[in-house]
Amino acid sequence: MTVMTLDSRNARTRWRDIMDAAQAGGETVIERYGRPTAVVMPFEDWQALQDDLDDLRAARRAAAAYEAWKRDPSLGRPYSEVRAELVAEGLLDG
Repeated sequence: MTVMTLDSRNARTRWRDIMDAAQAGGETVIERYGRPTAVVMPFEDWQALQDDLDDLRAARRAAAAYEAWKRDPSLGRPYSEVRAELVAEGLLDG
């Protein structure tokens, strides 16, 4: 199936078409100022991607934290300190 691409103004006026396309298994990319911003896709596909999306978002957060640490190493903490905190919060077995 072809992916439909619309700017945000057209997306507002063609919302029913976008929803119909998603229901039929299609995807719509919505652009803002010429840049892709969002995708409307079938709900079942979105559900199937949740674990992968969680991993992707965690990787972005980790990359941002690493870049911040490279700019200012004082932001880092020893693993033993982090581990003790996680054990105290019950998030890690002691």
